[in-house]
Amino acid sequence: MDEQDRLSRVFAALADPTRRDLVARLAAADATVGELAAPYDVSLQAVSKHLKVLEDAGLVSRSRDAQRRPVHLEAEVFDLMTKWIERYRQQAEERFRRLDDLLDRMQHQQTETRTETETDQQREDAS
Repeated sequence: MDEQDRLSRVFAALADPTRRDLVARLAAADATVGELAAPYDVSLQAVSKHLKVLEDAGLVSRSRDAQRRPVHLEAEVFDLMTKWIERYRQQAEERFRRLDDLLDRMQHQQTETRTETETDQQREDAS
């Protein structure tokens, strides 16, 4: 799976508020499906489906620990998202910097024009 496809899957998986909540809870600690399902008024099967989407996106993995099957957050996926977001944040900041520079130049020109007009007016008044 290429990086763009993986990124699309990650963002699609995180589009659901329940899945975002599951990710937030897994950021604190690994948990079983039963532990993750406890706060919700849904079946274990429904939570398992959400986890399958997160797993297919590479956000979580499941391991076998004796009788437990804890779900683990794969934090390195966030590096992929962060790099993508950072690239566009930098582009947006550069556009804002250019806009600020343009507005500063326009304000400076306006101030110079106003000063020249006032100077010309003072010369006419003095004559």
